[in-house]
Amino acid sequence: MVRGGGIFYSACMPSGLVARAVLTPKEKTMPRHATKLATLAALTLGLITTAAQAEAVRTEKNMSLELANQIAARSVAACAADGYAVTATVVDRAGTVRAVQRADNAGPHTLEASRLKAYTAASAKNSTLAIMEGAQKNPGAANLVNIPGYLLLGGGLPVKVGNEVIGAVGIGGAPGGHLDDKCAQAALGQVQDLLK
Repeated sequence: MVRGGGIFYSACMPSGLVARAVLTPKEKTMPRHATKLATLAALTLGLITTAAQAEAVRTEKNMSLELANQIAARSVAACAADGYAVTATVVDRAGTVRAVQRADNAGPHTLEASRLKAYTAASAKNSTLAIMEGAQKNPGAANLVNIPGYLLLGGGLPVKVGNEVIGAVGIGGAPGGHLDDKCAQAALGQVQDLLK
């Protein structure tokens, strides 16, 4: 507790600033509006401090291992149903790998391709097919291919809860990025009930 001009206050309490008027005999002769101003100033300082503390810590949704495994398995199954041997990689919101599944006969290059597609989709918060098409049409976006870790081929989709990206899935191995993208869309469609 600190004393300041007849007001005792503490600014470090979890509930924020607590102010109360405790007047000394000398301050009892102060005009009433001065006391009110001092109290208002202390409360304002407390609100500012509380607001700053509230913004210091964020709460975010993220990809669980269980959800990542389900998305990876459903992605591989969706492509297998169309006759494609692929690898599916699922990353969390920071682009860190949470799950990988590689179908029998999927090429060795599909491991890295799927990871890079997932990373790109999580980082850009957009589908890699849309990013690729944008980079092809817009000369100003052509340098996106030079960002380390980015792969601008179809098959990477962000995983969202509402409008918040919690991760991404990347698929590699079908004979075209648009086909990888189709498998990813099918897998995400199957887990929509879990994305709430």
